[in-house]
Amino acid sequence: MKKFKIKPVNTSLEQSLKRKIDQKTKPLGALGRLEELALQIGTIQQTLTPSLSNPHILVFAGDHGIVEEGVSAYPQEVTWQMVMNFIQGGAAINVFCKQHGITLNVVDAGVNYDFPEGLEGLVYNKVGKGTRNFLKGQAMTIEQAQRCIESSSEIIKSIHAKGCNIIGFGEMGIGNTTSASALMSLFCDIPVAQCVGLGTGLNESALQHKTAVVTEALKQYNKHDTPIAMLATFGGFEIAQIVGAMLQAAELGMIILVDGFITTSAYLVAQAIEPAVRDYSIFCHQSQEKGHTLMLQALDVKPLLDLNMRLGEGTGAAVAYPIVQSAVAFLNQMASFESASVSGKKA
Repeated sequence: MKKFKIKPVNTSLEQSLKRKIDQKTKPLGALGRLEELALQIGTIQQTLTPSLSNPHILVFAGDHGIVEEGVSAYPQEVTWQMVMNFIQGGAAINVFCKQHGITLNVVDAGVNYDFPEGLEGLVYNKVGKGTRNFLKGQAMTIEQAQRCIESSSEIIKSIHAKGCNIIGFGEMGIGNTTSASALMSLFCDIPVAQCVGLGTGLNESALQHKTAVVTEALKQYNKHDTPIAMLATFGGFEIAQIVGAMLQAAELGMIILVDGFITTSAYLVAQAIEPAVRDYSIFCHQSQEKGHTLMLQALDVKPLLDLNMRLGEGTGAAVAYPIVQSAVAFLNQMASFESASVSGKKA
């Protein structure tokens, strides 16, 4: 598999950044999380005057063989139908990206459908027409998982070459909360019942069935395997491609906007492969999907927003982006006590 060289962020500039933040015309710490974000972004970019350029969100789409077990409230064809909706501009993620000036692209990572050639906004990166049913064996081969990671890293290189330094990831795939729940249970060592949620809107009996499916699948599995093997066993093609995209973005020093439950499950894999990916990641929102709160707690990270959202698509990342913009704006544009001739705090 491709080896990523992700450097832990150099903290040598932290004290200078903190001084600049503290000298702004405000009480110490008065801008709260915005100050933390400004410090993180300035440290990532190794500058006192960071900037955000050509923001992108990629929505990776893929189908899941586990839907054969009745774990979703929606049929599998909704995956390709929603991809077409994205391309036509009709989804929530389209609205929010347009609102905030974010370039949106959709990646066919493994949808069980043949899209017409030449669709604008669609990146053709299909590894297979959906994964296999992981209750009956590995969802994908190790080679397929590696191909997902390597091919998506090339997509990120291309976007970075166009001047993008901040990128978010979304997903679309009927059945993917089931995959994410299995990955969460493995990587976070949390009981399955606390990981499995309602997904697209299951009733209580269907939720119990979904929990039983994941529980049975995990019983058959060696929990002491490598991260890539765990990904191959339970992941979707879209989840695997997000893993590669995150790793490549971090290697290139880009800011990563982590969305909700599915995307964070991909992050779990990426961090297990290269822990330094954490330095480059901003966790955008806490999904209403049951397991996400526990997942974030296990990672010991604080999301920027909690809006009871559970849509996926990268919508949490898109909605959080203006907050990230505000952190950079105040650091660069807000007056200092000295420049504004304002008296500082008494000793």
